[in-house]
Amino acid sequence: MSAGIVTFGEIMLRLKPPGFERILQSPAFEATFGGGEANVAFSLARFGLPVSYVTLLPNNPIADAGVAFLRSAGVDTSHIVRRGGRMGIYFLEAGANQRPSVVVYDRAHSAIMDASPAEIDWPDVLSGAGWFHVTGITPALSAAAADMTLAAVTTARRLGLTVSCDYNYRKNLWMYDKPAPEVMRDIVGQVDIGLANEEDCQQALGITLEGSDTVAAVERGEIRSEHYRLLCEKVLAAFPNLKMQAITLRESISASHNGWSACLHDRKSFYRAPRYEVGAIVDRVGTGDAFAAGLIYGLTTGMQAGEALRFATAASCLKHSIPGDFNLSTVDEVKRLAQGDASGRVQR
Repeated sequence: MSAGIVTFGEIMLRLKPPGFERILQSPAFEATFGGGEANVAFSLARFGLPVSYVTLLPNNPIADAGVAFLRSAGVDTSHIVRRGGRMGIYFLEAGANQRPSVVVYDRAHSAIMDASPAEIDWPDVLSGAGWFHVTGITPALSAAAADMTLAAVTTARRLGLTVSCDYNYRKNLWMYDKPAPEVMRDIVGQVDIGLANEEDCQQALGITLEGSDTVAAVERGEIRSEHYRLLCEKVLAAFPNLKMQAITLRESISASHNGWSACLHDRKSFYRAPRYEVGAIVDRVGTGDAFAAGLIYGLTTGMQAGEALRFATAASCLKHSIPGDFNLSTVDEVKRLAQGDASGRVQR
């Protein structure tokens, strides 16, 4: 079936020790699934939008289970390509207080890393769609995956889709012979809506702010509006194709306690979302993906830029309270928080 929104990337097996244990502190892992673009597709399906997820996976029972999980949320998986290779894995050790979370990737020679762009018929996949979403994670995997991502966004733009990209810089993934900005600048040159956190613009695109105080404030995640306005404007100036640039703002007090907000520049106005005090974090993995899904939902359902930003920020705030990669929040829950109901009182 054709879907209004299409996302493309790698879904992985996620292995995590119970609770806040260290890896193999006890001989057990909780096995679930996750991956940036799959997380976005899952959230959008939960929000009731038609969405299709595209990836490449091996033919084995683990991959079958991952596909079935996406289908259970209503995600269209008919364009997933089954081929040789393996399913990528990531291990997550959840941090607490002053001990940070740790992610260990095991993704070498996964099905998507060794594929060629010709293995996906992008004009067919994108036919009838209105929005296409990718991240900077996929092009970090391999030169082949980067070529596939560029082919995808170029085709989407030619077909008139709105293209969004979360820059998502992952230093532990960029291991081949091209630095991130060399690859990502070509991809972002085909994008309409850019998303990032406070360091992605600098590390993924090579766009920095002048002045040591300004740079230090951004790197610390301090919520200083004038600096983020300037960063958005520099990105928009570098990429005339971008219609909007959104940046999530995280104050990392500890692994268990964050401040959370976001901003957005649409070339006409600069918007700031409310700041949320997020204590006793359950799982912060996937919160940026929840933000991306929230922003896409807002913009595709007719919200104005500022309202869509508030919805996205509330969605990502709620994701901090949900174990696993996927945001299980509903539209009504997100709207209640976005409208100021942050009490957490029992709903009866």
